[in-house]
Amino acid sequence: METLAMHISNGIIDGPVAAVFAALALAVLTFCVLRGRRDLDDRLAPMAGLVAAFIFAVQMLNFPIFTAGVSGHLLGGALAALLVGPWVGALCVAVVLVVQALVFGDGGVAMLGLNITNMALLGTAAAYLLIALLLRVLPRTPTGLGITAFVSALVSVVVASQGFVLEYWLGGTTDLGGNLAGLSGTMAGVHLFIGIGEGLITATTVVTVAKVRPDLVYALRALKPAVPAPAVPVAGGAR
Repeated sequence: METLAMHISNGIIDGPVAAVFAALALAVLTFCVLRGRRDLDDRLAPMAGLVAAFIFAVQMLNFPIFTAGVSGHLLGGALAALLVGPWVGALCVAVVLVVQALVFGDGGVAMLGLNITNMALLGTAAAYLLIALLLRVLPRTPTGLGITAFVSALVSVVVASQGFVLEYWLGGTTDLGGNLAGLSGTMAGVHLFIGIGEGLITATTVVTVAKVRPDLVYALRALKPAVPAPAVPVAGGAR
């Protein structure tokens, strides 16, 4: 079950596939840097540092998944997307993953591109797409924001786990005997429970920040509520 961890260890995926995803991750992160510069201001820059530090600290807290015999922790994609946006958020998660790999050996250094692709890029992107959708249909109350945070966090974790399934299909070092669907189902099931924990942490954190300083929640500032179309007057009288 250790091989089902989102932090992929060295040797799980072969070298050529790992190199391709490392190049992909580097290219996307470069774009995030260029795009994120437009968002950075006196408010977002320090918030990005706080978000990265918070994700790093909370990832040290594991919660057990008794049905699978493993433990999970916060990935942080949805939390970062809500507080600092998708571009800066992806960079925050990527920085955390780099420090974990180089300093703590959490995930193989050779697999760093794979881990960044799954957790920093896929997870954050999936979360922000859901956030953008839900904040247009749900009321911008603590309850609406909490639901948005919970659902986006849960889905982002499952999407990130399926990124690993794709990578294993492309270059897994152990033959599964054609049972890729079984791997996908197992990963989705385990990370569904992890996503519930992530959703609760994300919702609690974001709602708390929004109650004190709603201007610090990027999603509330950047995503404007849907404006209903104005009514078109009908010429002439009704019959």
